[in-house]
Amino acid sequence: MVTDVDGTLTDRSRRLDPEAVRAIRAVEGRGVPVVLATGNVLPIALALHRSLGLSGPIVAENGGILWTGGPGRRDHVELLADVRVARAAFRRLRRAGLPVRRLFTDRWREAEVALEPTVSVRRIRQALADRPVQVESTGFAIHLMEAGAGKAPALARALRPLGLSLADAAVLGDGDNDVAMLRAAAWGGSFASGSRSARAAAGYVARASFARGFVEGLKESGVLG
Repeated sequence: MVTDVDGTLTDRSRRLDPEAVRAIRAVEGRGVPVVLATGNVLPIALALHRSLGLSGPIVAENGGILWTGGPGRRDHVELLADVRVARAAFRRLRRAGLPVRRLFTDRWREAEVALEPTVSVRRIRQALADRPVQVESTGFAIHLMEAGAGKAPALARALRPLGLSLADAAVLGDGDNDVAMLRAAAWGGSFASGSRSARAAAGYVARASFARGFVEGLKESGVLG
């Protein structure tokens, strides 16, 4: 099972929902590995992973970083995107006069640049149209990454050593950056609070929003009875 974090395991204010926490622990209790696929930096994602008691790998920085490890295993971090591409794109935006601001957490980012949503994705894409960079929105931030990176290719790489693919996964997410993995999954779920693109890509859209929609989706997927 694969899940986004912000807006998926949380409420509107990005606070973890106790019901979602109980549900995700119940999934792990059934022997189903849970993978976090998030735009968050690895330190935040790893803290959540350990606090929730998860066993799957972590896709962090919107697919720019893959972490594997856990009890009895060595921590291994793989960079899947060149941060220099994203930083050059950010400098280009500043030179173009766009009022872009990097997130506080960018001091820990190793593979991308994340911006506060002060400028529309459309304007940013227009300014970077000739650059090898992709621009994705999570609804909470705007991510600049090397072209070809993202959650879906990182997730495919994460699942390969397990003998699995996205065609074996149930995926839940709410942002535009979740669209590719929602489309490729065996089962994809989003929520009433999800972006228009995420809802269109999902095979199931929960009536509830945010974490309550996550729990509803888990039950619908069959992963959680």
